[in-house]
Amino acid sequence: MSETTFADDIKQLGDSIVGLTLKQAKELSDYLKEEHGIEAAAGGAIMMAPAAGDGGGEAAAEQTEFDVVMTSFGDAKLNVVKVVKNLTGASLMDAKKMVEGVPATIKEKVSKEEAEKVKKELEEAGATVELK
Repeated sequence: MSETTFADDIKQLGDSIVGLTLKQAKELSDYLKEEHGIEAAAGGAIMMAPAAGDGGGEAAAEQTEFDVVMTSFGDAKLNVVKVVKNLTGASLMDAKKMVEGVPATIKEKVSKEEAEKVKKELEEAGATVELK
């Protein structure tokens, strides 16, 4: 396994961030969001807002992996639970918990074709779905 080398200033910054208290981390998060348009994504990764006036850069790489997120189960909860159970292989109880806990990620990092297929099945059962 090869060892990656990091610059001293990057090491120092990383060590400082790791040493933050929860209150300090929240304050840092708020500062980055308000001052620089950077906010944490749901999974803990950092999302950056596009830079102002940065229209001349390279085209963004096309997204190849999608998360299928159910935002509502609609009026046909039982039908949606059955579809979620079949799609995920979860037990009936786990599928029910997933449906009741919307927004819920049903599938993660799947191809566009599979994401569209899952979205269609869930929508046909009555759910509202987003691809992210």
